[in-house]
Amino acid sequence: MSHWTYQGKILEEAPEDMYGFVYMITTPEGLKYIGKKQFFSIRRKKVPGKTRRKVTRKESDWKTYSSSSDIIKKMLKASGPEGFRFEVLVLCETKGQLSYAEEYLQFLYHALPDENFLNNAIGSGKFRGVKFTSTFLNDLKKLDGDK
Repeated sequence: MSHWTYQGKILEEAPEDMYGFVYMITTPEGLKYIGKKQFFSIRRKKVPGKTRRKVTRKESDWKTYSSSSDIIKKMLKASGPEGFRFEVLVLCETKGQLSYAEEYLQFLYHALPDENFLNNAIGSGKFRGVKFTSTFLNDLKKLDGDK
């Protein structure tokens, strides 16, 4: 059985027309993590004697998946899943939507500089090690109000 909630309800089955989802995990201490998960893996296999490849779709382990974060995994192993919240923030139809939505939400929630988030990279890790001074963060927050 799945432990993921979407719009306040347990997500029992993968929506047929969706590729994956972006999630937020909240720990009992209130720390958060934003990540993404595919519902299905799609493979294109070469078929002898044919020019087109056969497309196969296999359901992933999304129902039992907890996170790709080593920190979250260690916390779950140490204390169990009690008190953790596993929320689906948005469902995505394509791989591109999934990657975009994850990075967008990580930026929107300021997941790297915010001490309440356990994320340590966005995307391919190109922002790992960025120095977040209070002046820099205040200047960015001023721009948030200009939208």
